[in-house]
Amino acid sequence: MIEIMNNFHFLKPYAFLALLPLLYLMIQNYRNHSSTIKHWTKFCDRELLPYLLEKSGEKHSNITFWLKGFAALFTIFALAAPSWKRLPAPVFRNTASLVIALNLSESMNAEDIKPSRLVRARYKIADLLAQYKDGQIALLVYSGAAFMVTPLTNDIETIQSQLEALTTHIMPIAGNNPVAGLTKAVELLKQAGLPQGHILLISDSAEVAESVPFAKKLGGYRLSILGVGTTEGAPVALPEGGFAKDESGKIIVPKLQTAELSKLAAAGNGRFQMLTADDSDVKNLLRMFDMPLAQTTDDKTNLFFEQWEDNGGWLILLVLPWAAWQFRKGAFYLAILFLLPLPKNSYAFDLQNVWHTPDQQAQRAYDKKRFSQAAEKFENPEWKAAANYQAKDFEKATEQFQQTNNFYNLGNVLAKKGQLKEAFTAYEQAEKENPYDNDAKFNKDLVGKELEKQQQKQKDQPQDSQKSEPKKNEKSDSDSQKKEGENKESNSKPEEKEEHKAGNNPDKKEDSKEEKSKQESELEKQSESKNKAKNEAKNQVQAEKITTEQAQANEQWLKRIPDDPSTLLKRKFKYQYSQQQ
Repeated sequence: MIEIMNNFHFLKPYAFLALLPLLYLMIQNYRNHSSTIKHWTKFCDRELLPYLLEKSGEKHSNITFWLKGFAALFTIFALAAPSWKRLPAPVFRNTASLVIALNLSESMNAEDIKPSRLVRARYKIADLLAQYKDGQIALLVYSGAAFMVTPLTNDIETIQSQLEALTTHIMPIAGNNPVAGLTKAVELLKQAGLPQGHILLISDSAEVAESVPFAKKLGGYRLSILGVGTTEGAPVALPEGGFAKDESGKIIVPKLQTAELSKLAAAGNGRFQMLTADDSDVKNLLRMFDMPLAQTTDDKTNLFFEQWEDNGGWLILLVLPWAAWQFRKGAFYLAILFLLPLPKNSYAFDLQNVWHTPDQQAQRAYDKKRFSQAAEKFENPEWKAAANYQAKDFEKATEQFQQTNNFYNLGNVLAKKGQLKEAFTAYEQAEKENPYDNDAKFNKDLVGKELEKQQQKQKDQPQDSQKSEPKKNEKSDSDSQKKEGENKESNSKPEEKEEHKAGNNPDKKEDSKEEKSKQESELEKQSESKNKAKNEAKNQVQAEKITTEQAQANEQWLKRIPDDPSTLLKRKFKYQYSQQQ
């Protein structure tokens, strides 16, 4: 009993605000009842009222008044949801969450395992994602600093779509700092409210002096390591040719540090596993991840939340008899009418908004090649621009790439639109920002060659027009000679007229000469119009050939421009790194 009194409380105490209108109604009803007696005293003496008025009706009205008050009071108490019993309900939280931290330092480009350490590491992540069934997975990358690729999610397809974009050149800072990767992994797990979880570090080396003390402080988080590479090692090829060298000019040959990595995994209460040609390494790691983690007292409290039993329904049973009695008078209908809430606007409910963020929904649409739908749902401006680019909405893509200062993709969009000069300047700007961006250099050279071809064609066209001008001049010379002959004839006509004055029929001969001159001029005009029509037709055919050839050349050139999704991650990491400084 003492425990019940200690735990007694109301789940919805704001329902007691209804006592104010109830008190007002009861006072108003009492005043109306007393006013009836005062009304009769105007016509009869107060001493005669007990003999004239029916006492039974007065008693009945008093009982009804108090029953109404108690019924309303019980209803308000029921709405306040009295409770004194706690119902602990389990929260089904999957603690088998995994954070994958991939090393993107330059040593991962070594080719001691083909095609390279980094490519093989990406393959292993894909295999792990395909076989990992329970729990959430997050993916992050690190070099000198750590950056999140995807947060903890059950959407395996989203993580798989990002693997190809993970290259060493997307990192804004060089180095190999596993402590930064572990710190970011712990941060992701804590943000999700998970006191326990697994961290998988995929790397070829680690500095033991700094990373081992940090691994010992992980607490409920276990650290496992997948070693990539061989103990013999291999040099790191550079994009511009040659191999990476140290300060003394010697070629760097990074080797797999098995001893250091196994020591780090032991400090993190995890397992060290070397990369194998088959899937045995993935299976061994999955066995480690499937092992139950030790539960602490804090974890048990986190697995339950307090839910109290609402006992207000039992008080409603006390009100039901009175409500049934009042039913015949229509009071019950009035009570329901006043208790009904006001109508509210209804909206369609989408289950996807509960389980997936807008960016995750957009990524699914993007993977299914529904680019226009993905562009509408993406909140990230760079991803939105990429979706518009794939949807061939180049106007929107151009505006969005300009807003994000993504000059490389801006150059691709402008090239697709045929604005080669603007695309060339965009590639130049991208090359200035990152002189090691080979893709920007390649596309800039392609655009420059295409611009040179167009300029050469424009120079050749005026020469062709100059060659056709002498023919026209020859025609004009012949026309001028004919006109001079006509002028001579016209000048000789007066003399002929004078010579034929003595003739018999001078008027008829003059008429015949005029008709001949008219016919000759008409023939010349017709020949000139025919020649003009032929020249125009030839020019149109030549212009059509040039346009079709140019369009085919543009299409073939545009097909050679690669779409590089890693550029989006590169700019994202660069922006995040600038914010950290």
